[in-house]
Amino acid sequence: QVQLVDSGGGSVQAGGSLRLSCTPSRNTYSRECMGWFRQSPGKEREGVAAFHISGSSTYYADSVKGRFTISHDNAKNTLYLQMNSLKPEDTGMYYCAAAYSSGYCPLDATFFATWGHGTQVTVSS
Repeated sequence: QVQLVDSGGGSVQAGGSLRLSCTPSRNTYSRECMGWFRQSPGKEREGVAAFHISGSSTYYADSVKGRFTISHDNAKNTLYLQMNSLKPEDTGMYYCAAAYSSGYCPLDATFFATWGHGTQVTVSS
């Protein structure tokens, strides 16, 4: 069974940057829709950003627009999330996810079938 391997989390101060990466355990694995979600203790998992590979459409939560950038490197079959101007409220476990899609990538966790194990992001003030 294919797994998504997400990495790149860490601890930074407010205003800092991190880049998360997500690579499937099998290089031939691909899904049209890939995204990043995050979850903090006591809160529901929320969509952060999504990317539709055909057409390169991107979708962002309002809270991260202008600060986060999602991208996909086809040659490396790797999904990235560049996070700039980080805030303490960005703290959480970040998960990579993938789904079949004919043309839309909703920031809805129920849409995604395959998940990474998560990478922790901690932003201190």
